[in-house]
Amino acid sequence: MKKPVIVFVGSVYPGQFGGLCDYLRKSGVAETYFLTTPGHQSRNLERGQHILAFKPDGKIVGDQSYYYSAKVERSARIGRGVLNALRDFESKKKIDVIVSHSLFGAPHFLYDEIDAAIVSYIEFPSYRAHGWDPAYPPDRAQRMVDKNTEMLNFHQALRSDLVICPSQHAKQMFPKVLQSNIEVQLEGFDFDARLPPTEVVPSPTPFTIGFAARDLSSSKGFETYMRLVDRLVAQKIDARFVALGGAGVTTYGYEDQWVERKYGGAVTNFCEHLKRVYPQAAEAVEFVGRLPYEEYVQRISDIDLFLYPLKYGVANWGLVEILGRGACVIAPDRGYTAELILDGINGRLLPDEDDAWIEEILALKEDAARRFRYGAAARAMARQHYSYAAVAPRYLQLFRKAIRNKAARDHD
Repeated sequence: MKKPVIVFVGSVYPGQFGGLCDYLRKSGVAETYFLTTPGHQSRNLERGQHILAFKPDGKIVGDQSYYYSAKVERSARIGRGVLNALRDFESKKKIDVIVSHSLFGAPHFLYDEIDAAIVSYIEFPSYRAHGWDPAYPPDRAQRMVDKNTEMLNFHQALRSDLVICPSQHAKQMFPKVLQSNIEVQLEGFDFDARLPPTEVVPSPTPFTIGFAARDLSSSKGFETYMRLVDRLVAQKIDARFVALGGAGVTTYGYEDQWVERKYGGAVTNFCEHLKRVYPQAAEAVEFVGRLPYEEYVQRISDIDLFLYPLKYGVANWGLVEILGRGACVIAPDRGYTAELILDGINGRLLPDEDDAWIEEILALKEDAARRFRYGAAARAMARQHYSYAAVAPRYLQLFRKAIRNKAARDHD
């Protein structure tokens, strides 16, 4: 069977699927290209001639002309540029599969215009389906914005030859009538080749309890982390606390808007609000911020126990990274985290009860052998299931399924 020609599309490279695109190409199983914006192409020229550019039809950074349809408008500007670039590509080479990010690669202008199977990656259909913390709800304007994004994603789910989403939890957010065309597959990861310790090694530093996420948000459970730390400090636990992640960055919730309404600008972000609510935790936690990747990886290895009290989410790449580095993790016994962690095997899954978390934190602090066992299993299982070598065959199966689906549609 000839190698399929696959074009990945996204306004950011490497971003979503950049690593998979490169892996499939280097391993020789597919002829892959990545179509991105001119700026990202020019910044990645050294990565290969397969990084191509499309020119959006107008600016895609910053405000659009109408607030309530801004994401749809941005997607249209991306989509028109993508269509023009792919038509030019098709004039020189046949494309078998196009893999587009639902917003940043917006494939909705491609239907009936491009002679290739179209795969849309949709992380989740809308914030309405995703959920938000009822303590920090969206205002009506945000709910109206969300309706347009949901409309765009539902259209893609209906018209694409295949939809990929990152978890079963995310798939269940779609209406049942659309789920038959949705497949679940998390993106691959490029775990380094460093070997884990072969035995339990006592840490020379104080026992370290960490939190790690792209953003210090309510959705990622940072408020729960701060509340737990506040209680642990009050109990005079001998430990240090480290939070990896950005404050005041884009999140999967609306807490920073709530902070603005509550404080009128006197408090800059949700993290600063939590410092006021939990002053003992504010004193105890080292707020590292967002780090360069290599420094982030090193920081992970310095933390003995991670708390990942996720509230809302559908695909937390940061959690896979932590598990793949051999960390010991406590997470909620629901939602997406329960798809990654087997309780008592590669981590702990606990109910949303602070007392249960505190009890397990204190128990694991005194049980280095159990932490090591969970971490070793976490590393092995993450790499077995989510390394590029592991996911590549599954992705090729999905892309061939999209080709068959398109052929069936064309025949009908």
